[in-house]
Amino acid sequence: MPYPEIRPRRLRRNAAVRRLVSETRVDPAELVVPMFVKEGLTGPRAIASLPGVLQHSRDSLRKAAVEAVQAGVGGIMLFGVPEQRDPTGSGGTDPAGILNVAIRDVVAEVGDATVVMSDLCLDEFTSHGHCGLLTSDGGVDNDATLAAYAEMAVAQADAGVGMVGPSGMMDGQVGVVRRALDAAGHADVAVLAYAAKYASAFYGPFRDAVESALDGDRRTYQQDPANLRESLREVELDVAEGADLVMVKPALPYLDVVAAVRAAVDVPVAAYQVSGEYAMVEAAAANGWIDRERVMLETLTSIRRAGAQVILTYWAVEAATLLRQRY
Repeated sequence: MPYPEIRPRRLRRNAAVRRLVSETRVDPAELVVPMFVKEGLTGPRAIASLPGVLQHSRDSLRKAAVEAVQAGVGGIMLFGVPEQRDPTGSGGTDPAGILNVAIRDVVAEVGDATVVMSDLCLDEFTSHGHCGLLTSDGGVDNDATLAAYAEMAVAQADAGVGMVGPSGMMDGQVGVVRRALDAAGHADVAVLAYAAKYASAFYGPFRDAVESALDGDRRTYQQDPANLRESLREVELDVAEGADLVMVKPALPYLDVVAAVRAAVDVPVAAYQVSGEYAMVEAAAANGWIDRERVMLETLTSIRRAGAQVILTYWAVEAATLLRQRY
């Protein structure tokens, strides 16, 4: 050995030393749990492709929100599943629509104890399953969709949401949403921009969770998985339009994008550990092939290490409990 003896293993000798010198830690307050609420349910319903994740009734959603707050998670992202859909996704802008009702329920239950967030997109509410309004030839009409997003943002803010998440990848969506919120007296409502959302195959179980009606794909508006520089351009545009946070989705297959975005901007960066990422781990663990809890925390640590300050994950409540026990 050279002198002085260089032995990095000294800092790995036991759990206490490893904990002392840990370079990356995931804090429960940095985790956001996605929750689904389905109109008309009288109790929670399991989602087959997302083991452990539920479609909630309004009552079970309120209880789950309290449990999430007690676990210490930083936020709750709400998705609505309506009983009826139409070509314009009118349930998303209706104050009595399931998502807006759910926002009011959760805000009434937990107040400011966590950040109540909402998905701002039409895909859960349209009969065709696309994230926007369609043209006569079946394409997605960017600018007509922006008007619907503006209306939807104001409806969610009126319901009491603290942060909206425009996720449709329409050009100009952040600026339109920001202006609409400000004009309606909701200048304090923050915008979490889905700035780099890829046309990914990892979304499959999510589409089961929201009972998506999509026939086809979203490649004309979501990003090509091959492109990184395009993501940086999208992020730059969203920040210029007023985004308070920017997000990369999915997370694990795009850690290089997370790191590049973190280096490029001075606003908080989020990443969404999507349904397919979650489901793969759960399936492997159910077969006894991996240590579920270790892999869960390892994946979250890798996302945090890449530069995401906020992580949306279906494990948020369980991981928050484990992290509090660990540290």
